Amino acid sequence: MIILDGSIWQLLVTQFYQTSWIEWVGTISGFICVYLAAKQNIWSWPIALISVAAYSVLFYQYQLYGDAVLQVYFFGTSIYGWYYWTTNNETEQKPIKSLSKSQWLLTLLLIGISTGLAGWILDNYTPTNVPYADGFCTSMSFVAQFLMTRKIIQNWILWIIVDICYIPLYIYKDLVLTAILYALFLWLATMGYLEWRKKWKTA
Repeated sequence: MIILDGSIWQLLVTQFYQTSWIEWVGTISGFICVYLAAKQNIWSWPIALISVAAYSVLFYQYQLYGDAVLQVYFFGTSIYGWYYWTTNNETEQKPIKSLSKSQWLLTLLLIGISTGLAGWILDNYTPTNVPYADGFCTSMSFVAQFLMTRKIIQNWILWIIVDICYIPLYIYKDLVLTAILYALFLWLATMGYLEWRKKWKTA
């Protein structure tokens, strides 16, 4: 981690200039795919494949092993989401759905259990210095991504929470451009939730 010498702004500027090309590729394609997902645009999924490929390498390099594995999962779910949204060549035929209260409780329980398990594995079997933070973000992202592929509106609520957690984590790991991306993701997730909620209520 870069030692803080001066203001936080100076730290961010320094990290920004040290950003690698692979982080730029992941950031730009990642922003585009989330924006398109909020608009229910099918092109979100193929563009997501570019982003996850870049970030799988980047996160491994920065010892964010949970996030690196997560990208492999994202790759698979992006292919699945692409297929699911294009069934019958009509994305609008796949209506937005909502979880029941019992499904919500089960979802939160699953996130809690998987966070503890992932954190323990990362703490004991990898050199990462953020095992439980990485484990929590990874677990919640796993669930949020699956809900998105099924067009379940609560995916955006989970993304809002996980984006808030990822921003300081990536700054800590000197991935400032990715932290900025997740700040944009936070805005997009909020807009996506509001837009999907409006369509869900009028369906």
